[in-house]
Amino acid sequence: MRKIIKGIVNRTWKPFVERYLRKTRIYTFRNISVTIPPGVFHPGFFFSTHLLISFLEKQELNGKRFLEIGCGSGLVSIFAAKQNAVVTTCDISPLSFGCTKQNAVNNDVKIAVFQSDLFSEIPEQSFDIIAVNPPYYKEDPISIEENAWYCGADMEYFQEFFSQAKKFMLPSSSIYMVLSDECDLDGIQMIADRNKLLSKLALEKRTAWEKGFIFRFYLNE
Repeated sequence: MRKIIKGIVNRTWKPFVERYLRKTRIYTFRNISVTIPPGVFHPGFFFSTHLLISFLEKQELNGKRFLEIGCGSGLVSIFAAKQNAVVTTCDISPLSFGCTKQNAVNNDVKIAVFQSDLFSEIPEQSFDIIAVNPPYYKEDPISIEENAWYCGADMEYFQEFFSQAKKFMLPSSSIYMVLSDECDLDGIQMIADRNKLLSKLALEKRTAWEKGFIFRFYLNE
């Protein structure tokens, strides 16, 4: 049944969304308004961002050193900053980089924003929380924009992410990663295991056509 529902959604909803996103849009969530130009991931049409923010609402963020990898419009990072976290954020896309910087100014929060391929341009330091809504479709991206969706045919995104993340973590640090039953959960787990990162399911939520998860990855405590 879920496959049938998803097929109907893809045939009817997807063309509308594609047309809608051809123009710059303003989106508001949790009293945060962000301006989203074409080419930047729109959090309003995909449940993953809402799932992550809803989860973070229940975490203690005050004073925490918080890093978001792949910020898109900056909505998650702005939310964390409004909870008094000390926020660093980045995106590989120059368009998303500029978008997040402007949205942070418009929402009157201070965020350190970097244009960075994963952790490559982040000054070396330790974070209490690393949040990520990753690409997980197993295809090779052929444009900067497609990095928001595709993790590489051999899941190169996750290989690089987990190998680099450890340098920015303490034993008490947590990675909170949004995933879906559409992705290769076993493959992602194997890559984390190879990098000596443990995992725990922190949240599970079902929609009519998809099941979403937030996993906590952490060093062996």
